[in-house]
Amino acid sequence: MAFELPALPFAIDALEPHISAETLEFHHGKHHATYVSKLNGLVEGTDLAEKSLEDIIKSSKGPLFNNAAQVWNHTFYWNCLAPNAGGEPTGAVADAINSSFGSFAEFKAAWNDRAVNNFGSSWTWLVKKEDGSLDIVNTSNAATPLTDATVTPLLTVDLWEHAYYIDYRNARPNYLNGFWALVNWDFVAKNLA
Repeated sequence: MAFELPALPFAIDALEPHISAETLEFHHGKHHATYVSKLNGLVEGTDLAEKSLEDIIKSSKGPLFNNAAQVWNHTFYWNCLAPNAGGEPTGAVADAINSSFGSFAEFKAAWNDRAVNNFGSSWTWLVKKEDGSLDIVNTSNAATPLTDATVTPLLTVDLWEHAYYIDYRNARPNYLNGFWALVNWDFVAKNLA
């Protein structure tokens, strides 16, 4: 069973002007596709070929982990974005954010600070902890909160340069402004539930 590159959940130009079709052609069509291809090469002919992506991530390390986790992280990230989205969350997501951070404005400021200062190729995540509270977690390289059984990933932003360099060059804060205009709060709400 070969892993496949999942289709984007929106048209390639649907996130403009915040994320260009050119960025998505490289980010999804080249980077994400390469992780899928490398993962398939690593599992082909092994007992891992029949395992789920999540099982591989939770039981591997090195190149196998890196490629599997990047396939999962990117797929999750695409679902965190949507055209005509963004704004502030409502309902249970808004309540959880307000309970954990004080207000959406305080959450957004903390998220931006953590994301801007997350060194190098990295990810910033909103996670739900076992007690139901929310937290912001930074990971480096391919690391993912999927390997931590005590948290549930709700939202992520990709902070590898290939996520923003075409559109924003080295201005990560400007990329984050575009990200907030695209956050798919419906996806976050499904993860929270």
